[in-house]
Amino acid sequence: MASFQQRGKSWQFTISNVINDKQKLIRKSGYRTKKEAQIAAAEVETNLKKGLVPQIKAMSFEEYFENWIKLYKEPRVSLVTLEHYKYSLKAIKNFFQGKPIQDIKRQDYQMFLNWLGKNKAKETVSKINGHVKACVKDAIEEQIIQINFTRKTEITWTVQAKKSTEKHLSFVESERLLQKIWSRLNEGLGYSLLLLAITSGMRYEELIGLTRKDFDFVNNTISINKTWGYKKNSPKGFGPTKNEQSNRTIKMDIKTMNYFARLFKSTPTNIDQLVFYSPSSKYKVISNTNANKLLKKVLDELKIHSITIHGLRHTHGSILLYKKASIHYVSERLGHGDIETTLKVYTHVLKELRIEDEELSMRTFEEMVV
Repeated sequence: MASFQQRGKSWQFTISNVINDKQKLIRKSGYRTKKEAQIAAAEVETNLKKGLVPQIKAMSFEEYFENWIKLYKEPRVSLVTLEHYKYSLKAIKNFFQGKPIQDIKRQDYQMFLNWLGKNKAKETVSKINGHVKACVKDAIEEQIIQINFTRKTEITWTVQAKKSTEKHLSFVESERLLQKIWSRLNEGLGYSLLLLAITSGMRYEELIGLTRKDFDFVNNTISINKTWGYKKNSPKGFGPTKNEQSNRTIKMDIKTMNYFARLFKSTPTNIDQLVFYSPSSKYKVISNTNANKLLKKVLDELKIHSITIHGLRHTHGSILLYKKASIHYVSERLGHGDIETTLKVYTHVLKELRIEDEELSMRTFEEMVV
């Protein structure tokens, strides 16, 4: 039977638990009201009857989060994604500074979000918040904590991210860019990379991880099942894709595939059979910096606003949606982890298509009446 005591402005519960004929007391404090303490105690008592002993010993939030990353994320995610989790861990360390996870309240977490938002964009705060929420959910299931302190909190931000329209090209702009790239293909391998970036929608690390064997010229497909390390925190040489869904085979247009078939016949190969091999580069492939410089040069010539190589990926997805490809197909083609990612990234296009769909629905029923 639980007992309850008021300690200053908060409440504490004490439960007697007998293990091997020895009495052990389970105490937990910090509840705002007696009712909260009673609810938490009832949950602990229910779990004790099931043989589940809660973790009452204080553990710092950063310690639990770091262990959570090592146990649940490190074995399953790419090194690039793992760096995002480590970035979240750093933010937790800087703000909470060893505070036990059991002592964190909703107000504490809201202050953390407010602190994050002072110099970060919405996307960054949202990503960290998502990591913490997933971690806290597991902490509750493991009986480390009893209350979800992330519930009913709101993210804040001050740094304005680029507008969605600045991250990709319009259909007309992408047409002009593609025509310019086709006219420059004999001027260097960098243009071949730009061509494949916009026609495939691959991530940069997937593009430079391609080998000649990944191209199926009979079925006009490209297999994407690896990446190539191109920066300090990347694996050296070949590495895994971002997630399981990123391992995919995509259908390509015949014109692009015919070009690469000719390219492979007319150029020498290399020990790894890398398509975008560059012997003078530190990482032996066309660097991200040089690819972005080349893209900027072409866009400047066309008097089109600058985007990055990753922006060509967004452009690819936007074009397909604009041309009425299904959101499920686009998500699968881009190798997104789930459909929610696709919906979030392409909200701007989906809003435009919604207007068209509304006009279509009105015209449809109007034309049905003679």
